[in-house]
Amino acid sequence: MKIELKEITIKEVSEGYLNDEEEGVTGFKGKLNIRPKYQREFVYKDKQKNSVIETIRKDFPLNVMYWVKSEDGTYEVMDGQQRTISLCEYIAGNFSFNFQFFENLTDDEKEQILNYKLMIYFCEGTDKEKLDWFEIINIAGEKLTDQELKNAIYTGTWLTDAKRHFSKTGCPAYNLAKEYMKGVPIRQDYLETAISWINNGEIKEYMAKNQNKPNAKE
Repeated sequence: MKIELKEITIKEVSEGYLNDEEEGVTGFKGKLNIRPKYQREFVYKDKQKNSVIETIRKDFPLNVMYWVKSEDGTYEVMDGQQRTISLCEYIAGNFSFNFQFFENLTDDEKEQILNYKLMIYFCEGTDKEKLDWFEIINIAGEKLTDQELKNAIYTGTWLTDAKRHFSKTGCPAYNLAKEYMKGVPIRQDYLETAISWINNGEIKEYMAKNQNKPNAKE
């Protein structure tokens, strides 16, 4: 697996920031998928968000992040989603820190934040390499479920369509099965169950085989 460490400023990461609660979050002029569809919604509490901004304001080092490079030259956040969304949301003026919104800071204070350099590992590799590494770095922080990890590797047209039916709040699968099974659609419990049923428990095999199919009608 090819891994390269780079320094990227907050200004660069937050440029073109867009946040859609269920469809995903993007930044870096649209080239960075900050919250891919396979990952969870934003889960940081106020204390955690404030800790990210305080770290940046004090010019302390923020923990290293990981981006995966896609074949089309775009990137996905493998690790660091919650921190990245926190800083982008602050820049966008969606919450305050110490009773101050970003827009109320002095020009010097704004520049200090925007010029802060994030340490980011850029990663390239096979699906298996990425999945193995993702499982390792997911040990710390806000853990993903097993199915979220699989979605990270086998994302594609099939998964996008499957998630419309199994992974959204109030999706068809939830409306049909909520009285009969436990779990939450946005944490991929319903999708995981459906794939397991249709392929005798072999989830990775099924997702790899169908990854580029145009839809999940089966």
